[in-house]
Amino acid sequence: MSKKIGFVGLGAVGFPMAVNLKKAGFEVIGYDAFKGVYEKAEAEGITMVETLKEVAEQADEAIISMVRDYDQNVEVIFGADGLFTGETKGKTVICMSTLDPDTMKQLNQKVEEESDLNLIDAGVSGGVSGAEAGTLSIMVSGPENIVKSFQPYFEAMGSNIFYYGNETGNSQIAKLINNLILGINMNAVAEGLKLAKHFNLPEAELLNLLEVSTGDSWVVRNWSDVSEWTADTTLNILLNDLTAANNQGLKHHVTLPFSALATTQLLDSMGEKESDS
Repeated sequence: MSKKIGFVGLGAVGFPMAVNLKKAGFEVIGYDAFKGVYEKAEAEGITMVETLKEVAEQADEAIISMVRDYDQNVEVIFGADGLFTGETKGKTVICMSTLDPDTMKQLNQKVEEESDLNLIDAGVSGGVSGAEAGTLSIMVSGPENIVKSFQPYFEAMGSNIFYYGNETGNSQIAKLINNLILGINMNAVAEGLKLAKHFNLPEAELLNLLEVSTGDSWVVRNWSDVSEWTADTTLNILLNDLTAANNQGLKHHVTLPFSALATTQLLDSMGEKESDS
């Protein structure tokens, strides 16, 4: 009999993640506040339920939370109709939301002190396309024995799984570092192309050069997509991560000058994109 795993939050990224769990042979017990997703999810073989209590009671050992922020996670777990109203002893919430490290630690402490649940955090990188292809990078931190036992779940959703130790919040730091480097690199490529434009160099041919030279990067190879990112979606998410990374640097007295500059440049770029639309 296949294991039953709960999944809360079937949005743009969560939905294909849940579908890939189903394709891997798990029975997915799904819940979302937006009932419009139910028909589509059920067509993919996901068992959708009406309450979070049902998710908690039907899941064998784990419930994935893929909701937006700290407040939504608290509501999912501790709300009047939350997971905690069901049978949860010995079960684990896998928080795959993007929270800053301190907030993730705060959530973990609340779960430890006020429930009989466990919590591990598992940040993801790869966006909608990675979720659909099952190629997400998944960064996990929490008790090693729990993380190892859930490896089949992670492998169903991602192609690269990384473990960052026992301390909850570490996976969020890893994700911030990845996006910090992404933000800096985006600015570097944009600046190079700006100089190329001044000299009327064909952009496509310059990108071809970079792809086979020392200027190569993920941003270069995906510039056609990156250059289309908008202020109301991907750029806003990246800006939040860059800001969080800068805040961690300030809090812990780690100087991050390129990150700070990239954040400022990204903010300016977003303003230009909004005014152009």
